[in-house]
Amino acid sequence: MSVPATDPPHVPDGQPGDAPAEAPAAGAKTPGEPREEPVQPDEEHLTGPLPEGVRERVVSLASDTLDTLPPDQVPLMLRPFARFQPVRRAKLAATPLAAAVENDTRFRQRIADRVREALPDLATALDAGRAPAAADPLDVAAAAYLLRPSGWSRIVEEIGQRVARERAEAMTEQAAEETRRLQEQVSALRNQAKAEAERFRTELEAARKEIEALRRQLRQAREEARKAEQAQQRAEQTLARIRGQAQADRQRAEAEQRRLRNRLAEAEAALEASRKAARAGRSLDDMRVRLLLDTLQDAAQGLLRELALPPLTERPADTVEAVSPTAAGPLDLAQQARENDDPALLDQLLALPQAHLIVDGYNVTKTGYGTLTLSEQRFRLLAGLGALAAQTGAEITCVFDGADLVEPVLLATPRGVRVLFSRQGETADELIRRLVRAEPHGRAVIVVSSDREVMEGVRRAGARPVPATMLLRRLARG
Repeated sequence: MSVPATDPPHVPDGQPGDAPAEAPAAGAKTPGEPREEPVQPDEEHLTGPLPEGVRERVVSLASDTLDTLPPDQVPLMLRPFARFQPVRRAKLAATPLAAAVENDTRFRQRIADRVREALPDLATALDAGRAPAAADPLDVAAAAYLLRPSGWSRIVEEIGQRVARERAEAMTEQAAEETRRLQEQVSALRNQAKAEAERFRTELEAARKEIEALRRQLRQAREEARKAEQAQQRAEQTLARIRGQAQADRQRAEAEQRRLRNRLAEAEAALEASRKAARAGRSLDDMRVRLLLDTLQDAAQGLLRELALPPLTERPADTVEAVSPTAAGPLDLAQQARENDDPALLDQLLALPQAHLIVDGYNVTKTGYGTLTLSEQRFRLLAGLGALAAQTGAEITCVFDGADLVEPVLLATPRGVRVLFSRQGETADELIRRLVRAEPHGRAVIVVSSDREVMEGVRRAGARPVPATMLLRRLARG
């Protein structure tokens, strides 16, 4: 049973400076308050607790009514639940609502007034001492409990007993139906168990036969294992004979190798003797070529004197703006390693006239010396480049990234190696490209870097890129 909700009367907020309203006298009506009948003490009482179904209906009506009451008419014990939704309030505050209906006569009277307004026929019938036959028994009992007509306790108890009997009969019928269903399941399970037992007996017989077959296979496998063990022993004996023969063959091969080495040494000595004889007996053509070269050299020197060209004191890379390292004193110098060997291609490139080798410093060191600190990486690379410059005579420039440097790096620069750091805000890749663009077209410029972007950029500018591993092999080979 649900009762239509009505809006609570609007209570205006107090204005500043207004005096508080005086409390109405006992029994007096405030403006806008619904008219209430004088509350009479109940003369009837239930002999037992309120039936569960009737209690749920009463709690639902009380929860719905709570939304229509002004705040001052809400019982104190229900005010914490006043802002709840009716359904949630009926679920969470069922006990406080039932207690308020039972103990607060005015609150129960307000709920009864709403029931009387919403269901006048039912209220009239209850006042006449009869219960409508077509009405829901639980609604009738809840209305009787709230309206409290004469004989209301008898109506509530009779309806509660009747509903309890109907529920008991329904539960009995449901239990009987459940019993029949369980009996059918037990019968089906028995039949299934019999079928499973028969299937298990069949599978057990098949398993026994399979076990017997496996036993025969096991005996056969043991016999084969014994034969395999004998074959292994024969193979080990054969292997021992082969090893002995291989040892003898190796000794003979070593003797032959020593003989061939002796013959090779004799051949090399003969070749060296023939070369010396060839150098001693140069032909007339060699003399003519040398005379022509001397003539060209004298002509070039005469042209230099005629043009009065100054001696070469500055290289194109010296004109590029960059951050140079601070010269280190004797106490800052460390022992420098010297590397000797290099790959053939790099040797050929460095052998070109006026070759300029530009090295992407950190790209090379992180490829070859990634486990060292940055200062150790720079020292090791520059030491190797110093040795390379001394061996080849090529111009070498090593570029490091200095975009994040606050002050110049204290560094010992090897002889023949130019060390540059990029300026703040500039990467080493950009400085390398500027160095390449500063060189005249046609000069042999070799850039060492494994950075694909750097390699493609310098190749477009006319330089020859080589990977960092080539330089590392050149510096590391003994």
